[in-house]
Amino acid sequence: MTDEQTRTSLVRALSGAVRGEVEFDATARALMTMDASNYRRVPLGVVAPRDADDIAATLAVCRAHEVPVVPRGGGTSIAGQATGTGVVLDLTRHLRSIVELDAGARKAVVQPGVILDDLRRAAAPHGLTFGPDPSTHSRCTLGGMIGNNSCGSHSVAWGTTADNVEALTVARYGGDTLRLGRGRWDGAPAGLRELADSHLALLRTGFPELPRRMSGYALDALLPERGPDLARAFCGSEGTLGVVTEATVRLVEAPEARALAVLGYADESAAAEAAPGLLPYCPLTVEGMAADLVREPAGLPRGGAWLFVETGGATPAEARARAEQILRAADAVGATVVTDPAGQRALWRIREDASGTATRMPDGSEAWPGWEDCAVPPARLGPYLREFRALLTAHGLRGTPYGHFGDGCIHVRIDFDLLSGDGVARFRRFSEEMATLVVAHGGSLSGEHGDGQARAELLPRMYGDELVALFGRFKDLWDPDGGMNPGMLARPARLDENLRFDVLPRRPVDVTFGYPHDDGDFSAAVRRCVGVAKCRTSQPSGAGVMCPSFRATGEEEHSTRGRARLLHEMLAGEVITDGWRSKEVRDALDLCLSCKGCRSDCPVGVDMATYKAEFLHHHYRRRLRPAAHYVMGRLPGWLRLAAPFAPVLNALARIRPLAALAKRLAGVAAERTIPVLAGETFTRWAAKRRRRGPVLLSGDRVVAVWPDTFTDHLSPEVGRAAVRVLEAAGRTAVHPGRGVCCGLTYVSTGQLDKARRVMRRTLDRMGPSLGDPLVVLEPSCAATLRTDLPELLPDDPRAAELASSVRTLAQYLEEYAPDWQPPRLDRPVAGQTHCHQHAVLGDAAERRLRERAGLEGELAGGCCGLAGNFGFERGHWGVSVACAEEQLLPSVRSAEAGTDILADGFSCRTQLAQLAGVRSRHLAELLAEGLKGTDTHPI
Repeated sequence: MTDEQTRTSLVRALSGAVRGEVEFDATARALMTMDASNYRRVPLGVVAPRDADDIAATLAVCRAHEVPVVPRGGGTSIAGQATGTGVVLDLTRHLRSIVELDAGARKAVVQPGVILDDLRRAAAPHGLTFGPDPSTHSRCTLGGMIGNNSCGSHSVAWGTTADNVEALTVARYGGDTLRLGRGRWDGAPAGLRELADSHLALLRTGFPELPRRMSGYALDALLPERGPDLARAFCGSEGTLGVVTEATVRLVEAPEARALAVLGYADESAAAEAAPGLLPYCPLTVEGMAADLVREPAGLPRGGAWLFVETGGATPAEARARAEQILRAADAVGATVVTDPAGQRALWRIREDASGTATRMPDGSEAWPGWEDCAVPPARLGPYLREFRALLTAHGLRGTPYGHFGDGCIHVRIDFDLLSGDGVARFRRFSEEMATLVVAHGGSLSGEHGDGQARAELLPRMYGDELVALFGRFKDLWDPDGGMNPGMLARPARLDENLRFDVLPRRPVDVTFGYPHDDGDFSAAVRRCVGVAKCRTSQPSGAGVMCPSFRATGEEEHSTRGRARLLHEMLAGEVITDGWRSKEVRDALDLCLSCKGCRSDCPVGVDMATYKAEFLHHHYRRRLRPAAHYVMGRLPGWLRLAAPFAPVLNALARIRPLAALAKRLAGVAAERTIPVLAGETFTRWAAKRRRRGPVLLSGDRVVAVWPDTFTDHLSPEVGRAAVRVLEAAGRTAVHPGRGVCCGLTYVSTGQLDKARRVMRRTLDRMGPSLGDPLVVLEPSCAATLRTDLPELLPDDPRAAELASSVRTLAQYLEEYAPDWQPPRLDRPVAGQTHCHQHAVLGDAAERRLRERAGLEGELAGGCCGLAGNFGFERGHWGVSVACAEEQLLPSVRSAEAGTDILADGFSCRTQLAQLAGVRSRHLAELLAEGLKGTDTHPI
């Protein structure tokens, strides 16, 4: 049969055998070409099994068709083991049940797709947790953790995943099922006991003794004095032996209280040498990181490197006392103890985001995994790190070590050049010498994330040829047909093959945005996504925003990572062959809200809103666009034309048949209500007010208030309130004049040529006032002026000048009127921080202003779901509502009577009005209401 006939036969057989999804289309394949490693393989297709029977059926069909299978959890593996050329088993979509949780026995039975944080949330009410906790705990799966034998920061207290696995049910290639446990050979593949018994001396002497030895297969778990422990031997096998369909895991008691001792040292070697001396105090963590990983001090004590040592106790006082005991024992140059949970979370976030932030050097250059997590005995860590730094220097490379110092395990991303032949050759030479260095210190090539393709080729340097040959025989007993994740661990591919960068264009792609942080290279911008998948969390992260569309749909293609993968494959041209015309990329980006949350929340700064605008610009160039682009994308022009006829148009919009027809023609969701046009625009009100004469103020400072489209035509009361507040603060408020526009709606719909014309016209009309403070009341417009303007006009110095002048109302008052005292309102508030405010502008000044005004209460994070034109467009209603229901609407519904609802963004206020019937207001409106006295020109 031809390849196409084989594929057709395979799809037909799988579709008839499994109840889950069988997806062999370009989108499904493109989404699974990469994990979080340097490697890329194109699969034939993807199967999302619904249960264990589906897994077995898939394995049987694939064996019959001689097609390999790659099990995949969260897809965050950093050694390439979650990539493959056959059928990828996506175990995250359906197999997410906690089958049983027995608090008395401290055990849980889970399916392989259970997210670690979901298990921890289920165990928490019983005072229990699952001990291993990699930094990807919000999205990694138990199946993936078992496959890689994951550990995390608490391994000094609670060990590795293998230490916490009681029993496993696994399906082998072909579909037969085995039950693996401890202390018995029942369930073992035929010949396994004989293999172990005939090599007892090698198994006893061939493995280094250290807490983080993950490389190779754990054959020493088969020794009689250790069990035998079949479940442990299976852990860390990286999908090469079979597929976990169910796991029984042990839970541990979680301390009632925790404290965090942060210890500063001169450098990471000094911190590493100090770490083993802290282990006798039984800490929960001994984590280390160097200063070159920290972009901002963020409350860290003095030092060039730090240890994060967590302690637990039955009470906060007991936890603190243990932390202070460690402080006294540590020979640190600076130290602090943090007991406040919020403060601890902030510090831990620095450490947990390191897997992403380490992918960029301080100068912005790229860094990659490859030697991400090797481990040495903890007592050897200090000398090892010094030699490691020397090896980097010898090869002209840079890296930023961090990781599990208490266990001797170091993470590091290195600025390899993986784009050129010479760079790849140096990558190989360094890897070979690095393996020699690790082995010389009695270490393991992998201390947490597995060997995959990155290190398996070098296992003979660690174990010798005889033991590595035994690994191959072990693999063959489990998988005699070689169908399970071939190329990993046993008979591996070379470490410099299948690199993900080989397929990308070698010349910069012609694009419209400047991409200043990527040297103008769109490919480099897309390469930012390394697959750590912080965007795939199912629960919102505090005030974070990213990625609302993924949380609404649960589909990989609607995550920031998924969209970046599709853009990568679009540039590669192998799976997605239509380039900028790709329907697969267009459909995935269609549900991107352009919330900009990834710009701040993604640890590597992926900016999908910008990538979406760029794609839409090219996709629709010289083509007919959706109706919504012509209507909502060109909203500023339409509203200027409509302003004189506002009363008539508002009346017509109240006639349901006419409104329905208008929405249909405009591409607006039928469920939406057309917003009411202002009877008098803000600019008209301001012009009339100015003609009446100057307002007498105590000061003579002038500030421009930006007349954004939404404030001007749809909520002028916000602008009027802001003017009153600014005048109360001793400022004369003016506006820059008619016809200025930030270009937001043109940018969000990818009409970038028009956006640039609008922006240049705005710069021309601003004239000599460029650079003066500019108060922008609509957060989305402020974010556009701050970021999109200079990135679309990188060669016009006026763009950067205008961008630097943008302030929110709170930022302006804090910077230019610091002595002004806002009115004391002393009442509770609820609502939402605008997503663009969070991502681009920050809300620290707003928080401080609310506090000074006595407005108590935290605003919700996330995205309202309306997001400018997104929530109005036909086909987006369901996702828009789901986003609002995540944080915004619950926070408003739970607010006590008398609570004021704050929402500085027009979209947020509109969403609240249309979905909850709630009136919300801009902070300027609340402050203006609280001002004493009357205004000569009332608002």
